[in-house]
Amino acid sequence: MANATFYIIKSDSPQAEVHGFGLYVVFLAHHFAKQGAKVYLNCEDKHHAESIAEALWQVDTKDFQAHNLVGEGPRYGTNIEIGHKGVKPSWNRQLVINLSNNETTFANKFTEVVDFVPCEEKAKQLARERYKIYRQAGYQLQTIEIVHS
Repeated sequence: MANATFYIIKSDSPQAEVHGFGLYVVFLAHHFAKQGAKVYLNCEDKHHAESIAEALWQVDTKDFQAHNLVGEGPRYGTNIEIGHKGVKPSWNRQLVINLSNNETTFANKFTEVVDFVPCEEKAKQLARERYKIYRQAGYQLQTIEIVHS
């Protein structure tokens, strides 16, 4: 069965700030990739995808995980692939970390979805819409409040 997990970001958490959120995304991508998952990071646009790719380069060498933008890298990709609306992930991706506010059209293409409920009200409403889409697609849903820094 497919699963979707929404991480709830509290206004007083480090993840509520742009830099803190970026660090958390890098942590999650590495966490899942180290477990053997083929991760796809769905970004808002090309510029956002490139900034996430750059953030993945900024980790300690002992924590580095190979990654590539869609269309770059080795033929069958690395464990972490980064894309955005208008590009398609490699065929072998199981888990998507959604970093985009747009309505998700990929809900039935992944067995695992990670999404976020931001603090800002408009973004929170968009997250609710994505939640409904996942539910209608038959995903088993759960929410997790981010409690650590």
